[in-house]
Amino acid sequence: MSDIIRLLPDSVANQIAAGEVVQRPAAVIKELVENSVDAGATIIKIIVKDAGRTLLQVVDNGCGMSPTDARLAFERHATSKISNPADLFDLHTMGFRGEALAAISATSRVELRTMRKDDTVGTCVIIEGSKVESQEPDVCAPGCNLMVKNLFFNQPARRKFLKSDHVEMNHILREFERMALVNPGIEFQLVHNDVVLHQLLGSSFKRRIVDLFGKSIDKQLVPVDTETSIVKISGFVSRPENARKRGALQYLMVNGRNMRHPYFHKAVMHCYEQLIPADEQPCYFINLTVDPGTIDVNIHPTKNEIKFENEQPIWQILVAAIKEGLGKFNAVPSIDFDVEDAPEIPVFNPDADASHGLDLDSSYNPFATKGSTGTGSGGGSTVCRPSSLSMNQDWDKLYQDFERKRDEELSNIKASALNSMNFDEIGEEEVPEMDFSSGFEATVPATMQLKGRYILSPSKSGLTVVDQNRAHVRILYDRYLDLARLEALSSQRVIFPEVLELSPSQSVFLEGIVDELTALGFDISFLGDNSWTVNGLPSVLNDVNPRELMMSMLETVMDTGETLGESMRERIALSMAKSAAIKPGQQLSSAEMDHILSDLFKLATPNYTPDGKLVLSVITTDDIARLFA
Repeated sequence: MSDIIRLLPDSVANQIAAGEVVQRPAAVIKELVENSVDAGATIIKIIVKDAGRTLLQVVDNGCGMSPTDARLAFERHATSKISNPADLFDLHTMGFRGEALAAISATSRVELRTMRKDDTVGTCVIIEGSKVESQEPDVCAPGCNLMVKNLFFNQPARRKFLKSDHVEMNHILREFERMALVNPGIEFQLVHNDVVLHQLLGSSFKRRIVDLFGKSIDKQLVPVDTETSIVKISGFVSRPENARKRGALQYLMVNGRNMRHPYFHKAVMHCYEQLIPADEQPCYFINLTVDPGTIDVNIHPTKNEIKFENEQPIWQILVAAIKEGLGKFNAVPSIDFDVEDAPEIPVFNPDADASHGLDLDSSYNPFATKGSTGTGSGGGSTVCRPSSLSMNQDWDKLYQDFERKRDEELSNIKASALNSMNFDEIGEEEVPEMDFSSGFEATVPATMQLKGRYILSPSKSGLTVVDQNRAHVRILYDRYLDLARLEALSSQRVIFPEVLELSPSQSVFLEGIVDELTALGFDISFLGDNSWTVNGLPSVLNDVNPRELMMSMLETVMDTGETLGESMRERIALSMAKSAAIKPGQQLSSAEMDHILSDLFKLATPNYTPDGKLVLSVITTDDIARLFA
């Protein structure tokens, strides 16, 4: 029997490696931009067509390459960044593995034009599917101009599983934002289908944040800055009142490299535990600078996962730095004592008269009645005559306040007892008489509210617990979706138009769905400089915050990339329902609870929200019995 183990050809090995390094067009942008940064570029231009399917091009003014280096750069594990194992623990460059260009050239057609600054002529290398087609001298500008065409042309399955252009472009924008944030001193330009999406000049870190995400974020940022022997921390966090339910901007960087680190993310969230609701998250842009020898970036080919030697100390320093920053800028609420009408407390003086100027009658006896006598210290009989309190006390009047407060407490006990009761069937029952000094009887409604979040309703099988927010979302979703399926919805103008300050990427996406929003009854217009105004909302919406609704729908479109059509209408209807639904913690009357339950159980699928979250649960009588077993 012949041997069966054999070495794979380089072209096949490169395609296998490409699956880890190049998952989508955004990964190509990341690798090429990192190479440009390592080459010392101060200007980087990124050109994209059809969300990267047709063309991904990165042009820089870096150091360029010689003809030999230009050819050798596409070999697997060929790199100028390291030369021995010790270099892995003293990295000062973005790339070092020597896999990116080999993986990219294995799955696309690559054209590289490059020239060093001191050379008079450059070189042009063309590679397709790991095969070098040509290398010739070429007249070009100093630096590198690398074009990646027809990504995954030789891997139909990979190309087929690329998402829509909206989704892929959103990933490219997110990757561009990360690269631009970590390199604020570099000038960046991003062009998609001949439209300039970003034009960023070299600037400070805060200026780069504002340029990327809009002017509105400027006043939301609180600086964080500290330096120890272990780590230097700098950056910004958002004020608690600017926390977001969706689309929070959260960026962690170490030594000029983006990273994902759940442990440090948890540290940031720990600082906001008592400051923001549980369903909201803060924005943060945090740079960590540590000794390269204390981190390991060689964990994953994408180099986004980083292992720290001093994780726990950095956690404590990070928490202290953020809390200090929030405290300095009054982002943490302080205790505010009301001193109006408060009595002045004098400084203690042991030699001062204890009477403090009060006219005291030493013969006053508060227990003596009119005409009674008492024995003084000298043994003589004296009459107690108080100077300011009448001798004729009306003791019944003294008890009036006591009786009133007692009645209030009894009412509170009664309400608490009613709220803690369970019921066996729908309807009204007479509550047994309970003795609280004076007895009372009450009638309990069929539905009750718990903690301002849940509706409790007794049923034949036990107790039905309904999440009031999710139930209302479920009800409104079906209502809005039926209306959205019509050709157009009527619009109702708002009294005060809402101005939205968006980032360039958000503005581009909003522009793409304006027609669909207009058909749904929205009236929005472009003001220029990535600013939009909301002039009208669908007439079916009541008591809705226009800003929250628009931002929620915009984030939905950017996250999912859905184009116009039924699916888009479903997602917009869900966003509208979530924005208009009653909020957790909102107190409801018995009639309101009954109305929600009635509408909910009329639906064909009342058990789950459109996005799959549980709406109601039944605690059976057997479950209750087991609690007392």
